[in-house]
Parts: sequence; C-alpha cells; structure tokens
Amino acid sequence: MRFEQFLIGNAARHAAKTALITDRRRLNYGEVNDLSSRLAAALVNAGVKRNDRVLVFMDNCWEAAISIFAILKAGATFSPINASTKADKLAYIMTDCEAAAILTQAKLMPVVTDAQAQSGKADIFVASTAAPNGQTPAGAGAFDALLSDEAAPVPHGGIDVDLAMLIYTSGSTGRPKGVMMTHRNIDAASESITTYLRNEPDDIILNVLPLAFDYGLYQLLMAIRLGATLVLEKSFAFPHAIFERIREEGVTGFPLVPTMAAMILQMRDLEPGFLPSLRYLSNTAAALPPPHIARLRELFPGARLYSMYGLTECKRCTYLPPEELDLRPGSVGIAIPNTEAFVVDDEGKRVPPGVAGELVIRGPHVMRGYWRNDAATERMLRPGPNPWEKVLYTGDLFQTDEEGFLYFVGRKDDIIKTRGEKVAPKEVETVLHAHPGIAEAVVVGVADPVLGHAIAALVVRSDLGLTDKDIIRHCTRHLEDFMVPKIVEFRTELPKTDTGKVSRRLAAETMEPAQ
Repeated sequence: MRFEQFLIGNAARHAAKTALITDRRRLNYGEVNDLSSRLAAALVNAGVKRNDRVLVFMDNCWEAAISIFAILKAGATFSPINASTKADKLAYIMTDCEAAAILTQAKLMPVVTDAQAQSGKADIFVASTAAPNGQTPAGAGAFDALLSDEAAPVPHGGIDVDLAMLIYTSGSTGRPKGVMMTHRNIDAASESITTYLRNEPDDIILNVLPLAFDYGLYQLLMAIRLGATLVLEKSFAFPHAIFERIREEGVTGFPLVPTMAAMILQMRDLEPGFLPSLRYLSNTAAALPPPHIARLRELFPGARLYSMYGLTECKRCTYLPPEELDLRPGSVGIAIPNTEAFVVDDEGKRVPPGVAGELVIRGPHVMRGYWRNDAATERMLRPGPNPWEKVLYTGDLFQTDEEGFLYFVGRKDDIIKTRGEKVAPKEVETVLHAHPGIAEAVVVGVADPVLGHAIAALVVRSDLGLTDKDIIRHCTRHLEDFMVPKIVEFRTELPKTDTGKVSRRLAAETMEPAQ
C-alpha cells in the first residue's frame, strides 16, 4: 500500500489522538491528516504532478511533517534536505532531481534564492513559512495560505511501486547521490523495524535527529504507521531540556546516535533510572563501544537497548536483540525481520565465520537504485543468489561468529561517519581547494570519543599567513556544519603513493586519535 494510507487510516480510527508534538504546536491525527490534505491539493493546483520531486528544506518542525505527507498525497516524491545545506549543494540537488517545488522556512529563503540563481531554476514553485513579522519572504508563496482552503481528494492514481522518497547521501565522488525508495520499500522497512523494537500504538517517541537524516525521518514514518505519538525536537544541544521533555510527555522510545550517547555519559549528575518512562533506546549510525553500552544500561535499567546497523540504501540491515548484549556487546546482531544478511569475498562467495568480507543485504527494503546514476547503482546492486533479483553490496566489511552474529570490521570506501552523518572527503577537499591560500589538501577521519570520527584536514599552504581559523571559517561558509573540519594540520607536503597521488590511507596513518 502507499504509505500515506497509514495516516489516513489512523486519522479515521482515532482522529483525536495526539500524533505530533513540537515546540510550537501539538497536532492530533485528524489535524495532521486534514492539513496535509489541504497542502496536497494546493501543491497540485500549483502544478505538482504525479511522480514529481518536491524538496522539503526545513528543520524539525510541524510544517516539515505535514509537507512530507502532503507530497505523498499529491502522488509526488518527497526529498528531505538538511537545513544546514548551503546554496551550491542545494542548487545541485534541485537540478539533479529536476525539482518541481520547494517547501521551506523564511529563515532559509536566502539559501533557496541563491540556489535558484546558481541552478537557473528561477521558475520553480517555492512556498515558505512566514517570517517572525508575519511577512512572506520575497520570491515565495505563503505556506500558511496553502493550508487555508478546504481539501479535496487528489486522484493521482499512484501505486506502491511509485517513488515515495528521494534522499540524498554523500558519495565517494563528492557529489551527493539520490537514493530511490518506493512506498513498498518504506512499508517493508518500517514494518520490520517496528516489529523488532516491539513498538506499540501507545508509544511516545522522542526524536532530536534531523528529518533529513533517514534515522530521524523514520521516527516520523514509524510513529504514523503505528498510530503512535512523535515528540519532535530540533537538536540535542541542551540535554537537560530534552530530559525534562521526556519526563513531561512520558516518552517511551528514545533513538540515539553515538555522539548523543557520549554526551549523556559525560554528564555527572545523572542517577540510574532518572527517566523511568523509557521502554527502549536504540543506536545506529556507528557502533557503540562496549563500555558505553554497559554504562547506558546502568543509567536506563528499565529500558531495552538496541544496537543496530544500517545505511540509507536499505534503511536498516541488522539489530542485536537486547538479551544478547551480555554475550556479544561488540556485535551489531542479526538481520532484521524479513531480511537476509551475509558476508562474501571479492568473488561474491560466502565466507566462513571469523573471516572478513563485504556485507550483502537481501530484502524488500533495498533501494531501487541511485537517481539517474546507473554506474553507481550497478556497483551497489548486483545479481543475487537467485536469477530474478539484485542484492545490495554495502561496501562495508563484516565478519560473523559461529552463531551467525555480525561484527563490523571497517569501511571499504572513504566515507567518514561523524555525528551520525556520512561525509565524503572529496566534497570537503573541493571546498578546501577553492581557497586561494591552499596548495594541497586531503581530508581524513580521526577516531573521536564523542563524534565517532572527527573531520581532519591536512593542508599545504601557498599563503603562509593562513591560519587554521581562516580555513574553518572558509569551510563554514560553504559546507554543512557536520562537514566542517574539526582539526586542521599544516604540512610541508602530503603523503603520496609511488605514482605521485596523494594517499588518504597514508595521511590517516599519520594522525593521532582526537582527545
């Protein structure tokens, strides 16, 4: 079924139940359904057609949640964009997916306007929330005005193999790639995850992760699927305020990334059981160190802790059942329900326990491919064990134990995971090389106890007066905040291979772990 049907069905069954809680507004299922239907009708009236791509360029707000379901109801495909995305990257995405519309916020309109100018897509339909003074920014339609008319059903004729989502992820070339997910993909992933998490309709899930990050996005999708309640926060910058929110709302589910876990464990004033309503915590993006797992279990004795592994191309791959934590705290578990995960060598043959190889995933949640990028798609989706299928080669190295539990070994490519986000070093290097005072630069990930990995730049200067602060300011102007280097080291030359190419591997070997 198409995913918006979960919202429509839950609104019919319990319209008055709270669906969404944000800092500015609480919405029940009836209101979310009605507002998204009104916006869907407005989008169609503005020219959005079935299978068009519509960008949702917002932070975590109620308008973003409404926009996602409105786009689905219009028969279109939503593409969530991180609110810290800069104009040049936004322009690339607008052009790459041939976006028909952008739904955004007043504070982000300068970025949208700049991106339109760079991409030449000045005629794209843009709707913006109002500024604090109530004025709609120049160049945008009023978002609130789109919600004012009565909603009529939109007969788009779509089916569940239509694209529901196009989510852009960093790639080794430095250009983001659009991961194509159908309604059927999202249905399968959300059903599997809510099954092993043992989610219930009375769950109240708190999400501080960006909706542009698939882990954060799925908190919304899973809550709506279940008929549960989502508490949507903008960040984890003030943990005590989040803890108070958990207590106020009686939150039962709390998704984490390792950065958040490290922040919690550095706080000295927390007593075990201080958040008694929590029934479960989950972690993905990078593995939690076993000592962190042990300390989290001490702090949250009444909550199940799920260690998980996934990637945008299939949402989730594995999970470790909480009852296995004591036996194998370093494992990311077994395949999620209705999924098969196995490890192969370079020839695609399965390897025995204890031998490292590439993780391969079979399942109905595997992406359809990368948007208009056949070469990248063919690298990731390859013929499977059966003649009718293709399976996902993750690019990550794993091994299994004798019981079949999986352990992450390393990444085959250069992608750096920091703060739960994937960063392509090439994209950062492109920005560094644009600075006139930089002759050469290479970017690597450095192990960091809080970030997972910190972005480090090794730089050869052509301007000896250039400082590390100058470089960080330059990067801040051109990159999302999680992509800005935390470490800058100056070198007289960069490590190179025998053929004269800069070696990222050798550069990484010269770096010390972050303190």
